[in-house]
Amino acid sequence: MNRSEESYRRLWELDQRHVWHPFTQMKQWMAEPPVIIESAYGAILRDITGREYLDANSSIWTNLHGHRHPTITRAIKEQLDRIAHSSFLGLSNVPAIELAAQLVAIAPRDDRRALTRVFYSDDGSTAMEVAIKMALQYWQHRGQPQRQRFLAFTEAYHGDTLGAVSVGGIRLFHDVFRPLTFPVQRIRNLAELPDRADDVAAVCIEPLIQGAAGMRLWPAGLLRDLRAWCDRSGVLLIADEVMTGFGRTGKMFACEHEHVVPDFLALAKGLTGGYLPLAATLTTEEIFNAFLGEYHEFKTFFHGHSYTGNQLGCAAALANLRVFQEERTLEKLPALAEQMRRRLAPLRDQPGVLDVRQCGFIGAVEVGPFPLEAQMGARICWVMRDHGVLTRPIGNVVVLMPPYCVTPAQLDHIFDALERALTVCLSAPAR
Repeated sequence: MNRSEESYRRLWELDQRHVWHPFTQMKQWMAEPPVIIESAYGAILRDITGREYLDANSSIWTNLHGHRHPTITRAIKEQLDRIAHSSFLGLSNVPAIELAAQLVAIAPRDDRRALTRVFYSDDGSTAMEVAIKMALQYWQHRGQPQRQRFLAFTEAYHGDTLGAVSVGGIRLFHDVFRPLTFPVQRIRNLAELPDRADDVAAVCIEPLIQGAAGMRLWPAGLLRDLRAWCDRSGVLLIADEVMTGFGRTGKMFACEHEHVVPDFLALAKGLTGGYLPLAATLTTEEIFNAFLGEYHEFKTFFHGHSYTGNQLGCAAALANLRVFQEERTLEKLPALAEQMRRRLAPLRDQPGVLDVRQCGFIGAVEVGPFPLEAQMGARICWVMRDHGVLTRPIGNVVVLMPPYCVTPAQLDHIFDALERALTVCLSAPAR
């Protein structure tokens, strides 16, 4: 046994003995040799044995410009020479201030509404948690404490903290935790919006596309019409752009496609280019002003995190935005999206494929009908792994979201692996 094999065996045994992986049935996990990632560059992940894989889901939808991008890596190293972290409670810091200004500058705005304030947290779930709590407290300060009801869409996913779970609508993920959550009115479409909304605080939506629901696309115009309903009803709009933000849909933010400015914009995942945990909830001056008052009025937003405004994360996020400018990333995305469209289109006619969906540089192939227990989506991804491609399914939906640095040849490799896996798995499906 060579040194790399010895290292692999040791780490595998330690993983089995001590680690609990997210969204993973550990009995099944411990029965199979794991992929243990050791390094990466660009769109490539390398495991401890030296085998390389294309990162076809951007490390769970976070990595934008590739691993070890020199601009972001350098920014983090330079920040480390200054300070890694100091409290944001009662203090401020340079990169957090600069990042807030840049996020406000690129955020959606129109003649009626602008997102001018930034509240930092740690991940997409906490970014939504902040928006939910701010919305509720805002109405209390505005003298409408009856506005406590939240609306959310069926099959929504907004994170795993309890507030985010409350507005989530995926039964498999969320039902077990319902005893701990607050009630939410769930709707399938705009026709189910209530006629009476004077007790509604806010409505939550993933703009253009529902991610964890299986990359389900919303009808064109739905987001715009929802914004109009919120304006008529006096209801706040919370846009969860944790997945769609920072170019995934072809524009910097998905809301821009329908010229919508939400009252809250939740950002995470790609905010740091996939380097460090950091989230931001953007909101308007009107909402911010409702929290201003004398100390004894206790209008303060009593919420925060130990690592709020972390300097390393903010430095990475500033570098991420700099890469967008320097490399003109948004201008390059249409060509990648078009190549994805060309490779996805023929898959619609393959036996066993139910649907093919695309939104910008997000691709999804749904197979079936198969029971979830058959793990058909996972089986397809396992075969793709054998061909040097890593991605993760959502049930029977295979998701493709490579980093923006992926080359045309690498993107073809991803689809070649997918086509082989579909042929292998759908010709002999699990029983």
